[in-house]
Amino acid sequence: MPTSIITTDDLREFKMELLDDIKNLLSKQASGKIKKYLKSSEVMDLLQVSPGTLQNLRINGTLPYTKVGGIIYYDAEEIQKVMDANSVHHGLNS
Repeated sequence: MPTSIITTDDLREFKMELLDDIKNLLSKQASGKIKKYLKSSEVMDLLQVSPGTLQNLRINGTLPYTKVGGIIYYDAEEIQKVMDANSVHHGLNS
């Protein structure tokens, strides 16, 4: 498998993209555009995960959910709490 060298510029660019994405999500949440409950397909799009990964997150208890009439719903606030709780910080500066 070929290796790739990641430079500090690559990391800085990634950080800026991630911060932009977070700002967009926060602005959507503040303006009420994010729904309180999300369906599985919406969560997969939001987290960029496959159906199998989402199922594993449910099974192992990582993502709480509610099932109503065969449809699985996820609380958007709970997803945010899980993301915050699993945040990893590596001493990257600026």
